[in-house]
Amino acid sequence: MIQVILEFLNSTGIAHISLGQIGMITVACILFYLAIAKGFEPLLLVPIAFGMLLANLPLAGIMGSPETLLYIDPIETMEQAQKAQEGIFSAHMKTNLPGGLIYYLSMGNKLGIFPPLIFLGVGAMTDFAPLIANPKSLLLGAAAQFGIFFTFFGAIALGFTAQEAASIGIIGGADGPTAIFLTTKLAPHLLGPIAVAAYSYMALVPVIQPPIMKALTTEDERKIVMKQLRTVSKKEKIIFPIVVTIIVSLILPPAATLIGMLMLGNLFKESGMTERLSKTATNELINIVTILLGISVGATANAEQFLTLQTIQIIVLGVVAFGVGSASGVILAKILNKFSKDPINPLIGSAGVSAVPMAARVSNKVGQESNPANFLLMHAMGPNVAGVIGSAVAAGVMLSLFN
Repeated sequence: MIQVILEFLNSTGIAHISLGQIGMITVACILFYLAIAKGFEPLLLVPIAFGMLLANLPLAGIMGSPETLLYIDPIETMEQAQKAQEGIFSAHMKTNLPGGLIYYLSMGNKLGIFPPLIFLGVGAMTDFAPLIANPKSLLLGAAAQFGIFFTFFGAIALGFTAQEAASIGIIGGADGPTAIFLTTKLAPHLLGPIAVAAYSYMALVPVIQPPIMKALTTEDERKIVMKQLRTVSKKEKIIFPIVVTIIVSLILPPAATLIGMLMLGNLFKESGMTERLSKTATNELINIVTILLGISVGATANAEQFLTLQTIQIIVLGVVAFGVGSASGVILAKILNKFSKDPINPLIGSAGVSAVPMAARVSNKVGQESNPANFLLMHAMGPNVAGVIGSAVAAGVMLSLFN
């Protein structure tokens, strides 16, 4: 009886849990708190945190790969004995044990399927009218990608390979699907910490950006009221995704997958002829893929791979990338304001990172703190959606150089 009890206790996860797993479970609980109690991107952080929780429960095996066993036929005849003596065996590969559930779900990330599908849904929810009405917004979205390349060189200086540095730098674009897409192609062994860092910083936009924005602008600059945007015609909205897809794909073929799916989703929305497809992309499809992507991303953050010095370096470099990207957009907006006939509020420059629409909302909120009558949301959406394009283009550049 005692032996049975001991065997049962030894079969429980309690007997095998490590300090690292306890630490990662604690991190998962912190993410739950930020998502549920503080409201930081709960649609992203809840599935990511739960995937992290599941991956660090001992003996659960949810990320276990299929076990392939080598079966050797018993030697029963003289001919088999002769072959055995010569080192030749009658062997068969048999997969006896299936992998864990999330092991199979994670194939959607590893094979580059989930990120483009997310882009399809994002495109169907995105209004490019503010960007079309104010093309200068494209410059602000491009400037915000400076954090990616700045951090790339910083990671190289710390001893990361070019492929690893490119994957780390893309965190600065504040675009989780792009970070996953690039990392799976260049540095799949870093997928866990990079994906968790990218999505965490996306969720923390309201915390990270305001101090940077206020430090780089004066009170008077934050009070600037911008001219109302012109009305964009339906024809312009339909032509835009087609033209962008052609131009970007011809210049940077590796970016065609992300840009193409983003613009396809937008064409569903703007054409007026594919309402059912647009509704599916903005609701059922993106919700399902977000769940699967979030859980599988979180499950890559197991204690053995996550709790390392390398992960700490990635987390630090990620926040540097994000901070530099936000600052670059603000600084370029200040420069453009010196030469622009119509005043530009520099706060919209920080929205050049592609955390849509959170970054634009933060720009609007900080602006209203200085001038309650100021409404910057639509103006900030221009750089914000330009940042989505910019991060995909930056990923295409990295793939062209280092894949």
